[in-house]
Amino acid sequence: MADTLVYDLASMTEGSPNVFVKKDWLNILDNQNGQYRGNQSVIDTSQLSNSNKYMNYREAYLAVPLVLTGSGAALGDTSSAAGTPADYSIGLKNWYGSLIHSLTLDFNGTTIIQQTPFCSLWNIFKLMTSLSTSDVLTLGPTIGFFPDDALGFSFNTNAGNDGLGTSYTNNSVAAPTLTILNSYGNGNIGLVKRQQYINYDSLAFTGAANTGATNTALFSDLLARVPASAFFKSQVYTQAAAILQIQIMAIIQLKHLHSFFNNVPLLKGVFMKATLNLNQSTVSVALDANKLMTPTIVANPLGGVSPIMIASTRAGAGGANLIASQTLTVNLSVGNTASNAPAGSGPSGLATGIVLYVPAYTFNPVYEQAYLSSPVKRIVYTDIYQYQVTGVAANANFNQLITNGIAGIKSILILPIYTTAANAGVNPLASPFDAAGCGPTSPLAALTNFNVVVSGQNMLYNTQRYGYEQFIHNTYGCNAVNGGLTDGITSGLFGQLDWETGYSYYYVNCARMLPVEESVPKSVSIIGQNISAKAFDFYIFIEYQVEISVDVLTGARV
Repeated sequence: MADTLVYDLASMTEGSPNVFVKKDWLNILDNQNGQYRGNQSVIDTSQLSNSNKYMNYREAYLAVPLVLTGSGAALGDTSSAAGTPADYSIGLKNWYGSLIHSLTLDFNGTTIIQQTPFCSLWNIFKLMTSLSTSDVLTLGPTIGFFPDDALGFSFNTNAGNDGLGTSYTNNSVAAPTLTILNSYGNGNIGLVKRQQYINYDSLAFTGAANTGATNTALFSDLLARVPASAFFKSQVYTQAAAILQIQIMAIIQLKHLHSFFNNVPLLKGVFMKATLNLNQSTVSVALDANKLMTPTIVANPLGGVSPIMIASTRAGAGGANLIASQTLTVNLSVGNTASNAPAGSGPSGLATGIVLYVPAYTFNPVYEQAYLSSPVKRIVYTDIYQYQVTGVAANANFNQLITNGIAGIKSILILPIYTTAANAGVNPLASPFDAAGCGPTSPLAALTNFNVVVSGQNMLYNTQRYGYEQFIHNTYGCNAVNGGLTDGITSGLFGQLDWETGYSYYYVNCARMLPVEESVPKSVSIIGQNISAKAFDFYIFIEYQVEISVDVLTGARV
């Protein structure tokens, strides 16, 4: 193998011709004028369609300014003089794209992406099964992505330091305490890393106290708090009595939002209009005399995933400095100003609205001629339908018809999430303590005698009884490099222990069929038994194939 590589490298020609002679990054502001109280953003590409350049939407991304605001007497005084920092008391769940509850896309006046609620649950599954650990290291800080530790959860039947119901909030990361029987981990590294992405604090010290000295230098000695006129940086920008504000420059790549953007070719003259529905939310938690937390307000107008997380109040964790017998309110807003801004808050140094960045290419004429030799390109992508099956009781059997007919079915994904009642009265997707919906499912979900039935045919030859069968036969390798078949070259961010503990994706590939069958609408049912001790709601996604033909020179549909 090595000798072959040496020969191939030696045989390579010197240099290579330039396919493109220029690449420019163009950007356009959305149509909201900085007003997001309607939880919606509309972006149209009319400015780009007239540029006479080829646009590559596969590389395009959204720059979304966010303000994360913590307020209330529970914070105490977060100023540097008080010496009670709260930088690690609040944070976000996994991936900035969880902010997008649903989206629609109009292509030259025709809707080609339908509005599907909870689309972020499907998209985070795709990321968890396609990204590699190197992607998390290099791309993670940009897109706000670091998976929650499947072994870092706890379940609290009453108010606790970590919260109520399922909790991934302990950001005091330490080695497991092996004297505690069957305790997996003592912290969630995912929450810590995501907080580090956003909470640069210029008023914090660069290190611990030195021997014979009070403190090391401040970060402001190296880089002061950045004003609005300087480069945009995620950072803490307001610290005072009962207030903490963090500005977040969130990047969301279009290819992570929908399969269409990952399959679209270079286009010129195309007009698209995207409508994004946003998971802006507010949560409040009450702390008792022992700093045990109970949610009092969980407000998300769209009823989707709340991206907010509140850290544990146990000793050594991010919320340890919160004040007992008080209330903490946390708000996440799009733009540079918090909605219902509390006293002491102010605008961030970021932009007022969402910006779309798209690279524009200018061809080398020789290669442009070759590209246009077949100007009509067929774009094959997948879209999703979302369904819910609610209230599947513990140890109950289920046999549920999902839909009477969908053509071009490619796969089916089932995410088991505790019902609100089973999660100690807190909706897992909206809980500021739970990571559900942003990677993890509800913990220790287990189904047996499981199968998916499409038009009367079982998709799994043998009804699956065991968890390892689902992981090895269906989930492992899906969306991964080489399907996970090549040792040393693969992707995916969870193994069997993670799957059994906190990432219980039930996934079935339904794409293996004759071409003549693809256009035939087929019914879908799921069968099995919930052998967990908790009741579940099933969030079900059916992926199906769509195709359109486009003239890449004019952008017109053919």
